[in-house]
Amino acid sequence: MADPCASEGGLRRAARVILLDPADRVLLMHGFEPGDPSLTWWFTPGGGLEGGESWEEAARRELAEETGITDIELGPVLWTRTCSFPFDGRRWDQDERYYLARTEQTPAWTGGETELERRSVTGLRWWTCEELFAARETVYPTRLAELLRTLLDEGPPSTPVLLETERA
Repeated sequence: MADPCASEGGLRRAARVILLDPADRVLLMHGFEPGDPSLTWWFTPGGGLEGGESWEEAARRELAEETGITDIELGPVLWTRTCSFPFDGRRWDQDERYYLARTEQTPAWTGGETELERRSVTGLRWWTCEELFAARETVYPTRLAELLRTLLDEGPPSTPVLLETERA
């Protein structure tokens, strides 16, 4: 069956969110491989576009579904990338856009709307840039600490930055 979130090139279109709180901490989700819970990582909220929704609509919907956070100021696209990774017995090929968003709503929960989310996400955490640089765990995108430091120091880029392709 074809992926309903795939674009014409076969890539799944995914809107991701760099959500910052008033202290400039970024919200990340803790996930794991359902078939091997010892394989864990941290990642940004977000997911595939559904139906005819826009990238921005998908970013807002995914953030609300995955974290319960709905009171956000959605900003510009910061970064774009293509990635490919194995997860839950299949390969995912994605065209991703990372949106900047800010919120005052720091309590969050991992309700997860889909069955896959419920069996592959264990929690949420607000991270400072310094904590990301010191992290020994895997974080996606892999250069998030450096990218966040640049964002906080220089502000959003005038046009989205194309990140290197990641393939796991």
